[in-house]
Amino acid sequence: MNVALFPDVVVNGETIPSAAIAAEAQNHEAPKDKPGIAWRKAAQALAIRALLLQEANRRGLTADPLELAPGRFETEDEALIRALLDEALVIAPVGEDAVRAEWEKDPARYRSAPLWDVSHILCACDPRDDAARELAEARAVALLARLDGDAKGFAAAARESDCGSKASGGHLGQLGPGDTVPEFEAALRTLTDEGITPAPVLSRHGWHIIRLNATAPGQVLPYETVRPKIAQALEKAAWADASRAFVESLANRSSITGASLAPI
Repeated sequence: MNVALFPDVVVNGETIPSAAIAAEAQNHEAPKDKPGIAWRKAAQALAIRALLLQEANRRGLTADPLELAPGRFETEDEALIRALLDEALVIAPVGEDAVRAEWEKDPARYRSAPLWDVSHILCACDPRDDAARELAEARAVALLARLDGDAKGFAAAARESDCGSKASGGHLGQLGPGDTVPEFEAALRTLTDEGITPAPVLSRHGWHIIRLNATAPGQVLPYETVRPKIAQALEKAAWADASRAFVESLANRSSITGASLAPI
């Protein structure tokens, strides 16, 4: 007898076909060589969704979709699940003692944004143009080889940059989180003071050679400033815990085949 590698999921007699699971799997991350993980995550997500919708219908709840953004509304299923969780979950208010205790675990976690003093050399190109991208990369690699890790020669090399900052040795000044494109910031965060990226970094503007001149770490924020943020995080954690417990209670009295609700 042949057994399906990826079987249908059945929740209390309701069949979730493999085609629906395959479509949902596109929304779940997994190593490229392990597509079964994405499948199991998708099967689990759809099984949980079925459990919640079945319970919402059992309770006779009705959908009242909310407008999430101008012209974009919840689906009826999303609205039903929201209504169910609003009715079923009882979340105790987060007290002042709990918030302060969380803060006191490590007040240094709560800081203002850091500032980075940064210089760069840009070899501009349109990354979508293969030929231009390769030529700009070769130029950036050659410039980086000339530097050979010598931060002192950076300003001189920056005279060949395609950025207006070349007039000041490539100096961009002080930058904070969100001040540059994500690719640039991600590379910047890997550097230590006076460090240079070991390879050119590609962004939508072209290839960058980045130098971190200095870092000014964010200042520790006072309790009164961070209290709302901590309280919100604790409330979200409590809601997530209550949701998991509720789904587990539904699963314990249900019949589920083809999917596991155990952590993946």
